Amino acid sequence: MRPYLLLRAAELAAERPAGSTEDVHFTEALAASVIEDTTAVGDVVLDPFAGYGTTLAVATRLGRAAVGVELLAERVERITARTAGRATVVHGDARNLSELLELHGRPVGSIDLVLTSPPYMTSVDHPENPLTGYTTDDGDYATYLRELGVVFAQVASLLRVGGHAVVNVANLATGDVVTPLAWDVGRVVSEHLSFRGETFLCWDEHPPGHAGDYLLWFRHT
Repeated sequence: MRPYLLLRAAELAAERPAGSTEDVHFTEALAASVIEDTTAVGDVVLDPFAGYGTTLAVATRLGRAAVGVELLAERVERITARTAGRATVVHGDARNLSELLELHGRPVGSIDLVLTSPPYMTSVDHPENPLTGYTTDDGDYATYLRELGVVFAQVASLLRVGGHAVVNVANLATGDVVTPLAWDVGRVVSEHLSFRGETFLCWDEHPPGHAGDYLLWFRHT
């Protein structure tokens, strides 16, 4: 675990999915650094919020078994193509993580590393619900955090003893208001896993809306 990493905004922009106006949350180089530091060839890497598949693509490239859950069907198809079918990509809701993975042969205690970045939400002016893919207007910050806790309780059960969970999350600026999302998510995950420390992500240009970007490191002890 490093205290900080130097990152370039141009690299993030270069990895923006084709046809998308939305950047991924972290680069392939960052994913590779975490995966190589915490796992060995043949280990199982999980991303419960698979997004555009950065974690899964890098994990398969490095000889790990990759498993992801993604809510949006079009992204499931994109990840499957990006990983040439070598990753297990489950179409479903991460709030049902344990059930979904058990159906795909990944029972309790079978995961070596979770590397993920949950969908972000600010505490103000954000009616869209991140956990429905921003498709419904029932967003509520307290409910969002509580349901992330449901996800990470399942993450804790799926991780082997000694396994790591590394969460990329940023504090978010909305005008003059800062949502301490990183600290709030860290508190929620710490209810289920042992907090080991943080890595500050030093961007040469901060992604829009970020007040600070972090990797939060946890372990199943």
